[in-house]
Order: sequence, then structure tokens, then C-alpha cells
Amino acid sequence: MARDCRSLIEAGCNDHGWTIEDLAIQPDHVHLFIRAWPKDSAADVLEAVQGVPAHELRAKYPHLRKTPSLWTRSSFASTAGNVSQGTIRRSIEAQEGM
Repeated sequence: MARDCRSLIEAGCNDHGWTIEDLAIQPDHVHLFIRAWPKDSAADVLEAVQGVPAHELRAKYPHLRKTPSLWTRSSFASTAGNVSQGTIRRSIEAQEGM
């Protein structure tokens, strides 16, 4: 399922011209660090990255249909203007072991 989720997120980012800098998929959360266009708001990015994967994963894995939502409303999105890419990557890598 994680492999399918990764493929769908990568395809969505490619469709919008966004570059994935780092992607870590955990059993209960996803960390995604992308380079998006300035015209694309964080909300637009989240909507695009979550929408198609949710639909496709529920279609492929029927047990996911039992949950009210594949994605929760709790999400965090920020720009990386004041933080280095290395810092963000280390943070994502640290979460992979959890």
C-alpha cells in the first residue's frame, strides 16, 4: 500500500510540475518535502497530493473504505525559506524510525 501511495503522490507532483525533495511514508502519517511553484498555495498542494491517492487507494484496498477519511484534518504545511533543505531532510529521516 505504501508503494502505491508513493507512486500516486509522485504522479500528482509530476502532473503539477512539483519536485519531490523527500517523501517518507509511515503507517500512520506521511512526510512530504516538495518544491512547488509560488503560485500554488500550501492548501492547493495538500488537496492535490491527498485527493487522488485517497480515491485510488480506497478503490484498490477495500478495507480502507471502512475509515471515515484516509487523511485527517491535522496537517502541517510551511515554506522552507528560513530553514535549510538539509534541516528538513534530517527531520523527515528522523521520523522514519518512529
